[in-house]
Amino acid sequence: MANINVVNLSGEKVADFELHDIFSGEVNDGLLWEAVKHYRAALRQGTAATKTRNRVSGAGKKLWKQKGTGRARVGSIRTPLWRGGGTVHGPQPRSYDYQFPKKKLFGALRSAIAAKISEGKLTIVDTLVASEGKTKLYSTALTKLKTGKTTLLVESSQKLDEKLYLGSRNLAGVELVLSSEVHPYDLLRYESAVFSKDAFEAIQDTLAKNTSKRKLEKEVA
Repeated sequence: MANINVVNLSGEKVADFELHDIFSGEVNDGLLWEAVKHYRAALRQGTAATKTRNRVSGAGKKLWKQKGTGRARVGSIRTPLWRGGGTVHGPQPRSYDYQFPKKKLFGALRSAIAAKISEGKLTIVDTLVASEGKTKLYSTALTKLKTGKTTLLVESSQKLDEKLYLGSRNLAGVELVLSSEVHPYDLLRYESAVFSKDAFEAIQDTLAKNTSKRKLEKEVA
């Protein structure tokens, strides 16, 4: 098992953290693509709509008699064949969300974290809570951690502190999420990720419980 450094907000090493074997396997790019596709599909508003013939303006009266006029027969001014008529098979409001297996989601999350670790873009800190909830303190801390232009902060679902929320909310390119809500798309979207030790332990335990030993041995081999 590999180890990763645990640092404080000043960038100084304070301990070692033992990584589980689940992060030593190969990164599944196909699974990451599926997870991102599902996430972005759920974001779509699905509000595009066209008017069918029963919604466009115009009377439903037959314009002229069926036979004897020499003109083509027509039943309504709202016919789709005419300009201003209804649209046939046009888009209607709908949801683009669909079912995505939990095992696939956990597999994609494992791959996203493994990719960040291999790239050296994942940092574990002993705590994300600063002495005060000020933006300047967190801006200085991220600079010392060398996180880059965009950063994802991941805190434990059980320990969200008001100081952390207030201090990070106004930082450009920084987003704060809970360990129970972090998604592979979040990790891929941001250049670097900073986890609190408690948050990373919670995610690692969850992924370890939902990864079969046979699949893990196959990936490591």
